[in-house]
Amino acid sequence: MKIYTKTGDDGTTGLFGGGRVRKDDLRVETYGTVDELNAILGVARAAGQDAALDAILGELQHDLFVVGADLATPLRPEGDKPWVQRLPEGAIQRLEQHIDRCDGELPPLKNFILPGGTAQAAHLHHARTVCRRAERLVVGLQESAALTPSVLPWINRLSDLLFVLGRWANHRAEAPEILWAPRGAGESSDVV
Repeated sequence: MKIYTKTGDDGTTGLFGGGRVRKDDLRVETYGTVDELNAILGVARAAGQDAALDAILGELQHDLFVVGADLATPLRPEGDKPWVQRLPEGAIQRLEQHIDRCDGELPPLKNFILPGGTAQAAHLHHARTVCRRAERLVVGLQESAALTPSVLPWINRLSDLLFVLGRWANHRAEAPEILWAPRGAGESSDVV
């Protein structure tokens, strides 16, 4: 299979379920942002050594691939082709289980924290911000297109998980979190 097809030279791209749209179409922007998020998780995985965290991130990458394909495949009244994957039942609950388990190991959060700490934690905080952008795009896309109902809550929950995983990565690496301190409220941020 060739990497280049030249079919996009006119500024359009093919949707996974068929049909072509402009490359700046909101649907393409949305699933492209999900792809960007998946790539950032790949960077986060490369930056860490923790096997438990790596397993969670690997699972999320696979799920993000399905979500991207889901977003790239318009829902059809007659139903999907057999090869089309949608977000599986129980995907939201899996995220919540990860959140509860990881957050249960963390000290209570009493202040805002700055993104950072270890390289892996910083990448996870970056992933969280891209996830929030994807969420905003899904909200906009669902105004004009029918989407799998679980996609929006899944992405919302994923951003929560990425925040917890950023903290968890620092905690497991014994790296301190940097508290946010408003300017003028003190000399510098405290580290916890």
